[in-house]
Amino acid sequence: MLDKTDWAHLIPHAGTMCLLDAVVAWSDASIHAVSGGHADTLHPLRTDEGLHAVHLAEYGAQAMAVHGALGQRVRGVEVARGGRLVSLRDLKLEVEYVDAGAGRLDVHAERLAADDSGAQYVFRVEQAGQLLASGRAAVLYVDA
Repeated sequence: MLDKTDWAHLIPHAGTMCLLDAVVAWSDASIHAVSGGHADTLHPLRTDEGLHAVHLAEYGAQAMAVHGALGQRVRGVEVARGGRLVSLRDLKLEVEYVDAGAGRLDVHAERLAADDSGAQYVFRVEQAGQLLASGRAAVLYVDA
């Protein structure tokens, strides 16, 4: 398991907008990260009603960013390449709001394709074994 302190400096998300807590496992093709901050009343995306499931796409995107940064680090690149989320497709929300009391979020992302200009991933977010959201996302790399 990789704690946030091991990789948070590699991605552009900072402070409370760094939504993931740890990486449980990762390989060249995929990542499994976890988060427990969704229940925090000070969560930056939470309203009085709770954390809307549409925001789970941001969790997927951050897992993509961490995966890309860890892969670059393995290849000897210390400063991760920046990217812009340019496409979100096939987003499926299985709930309206995330249950604050049902435990941590498990965020999975799998790279479908990548080249020097960008990458495409599928992601899913689960809680206590229940699928909450899934989709596909694409990122274009930009110079840092």
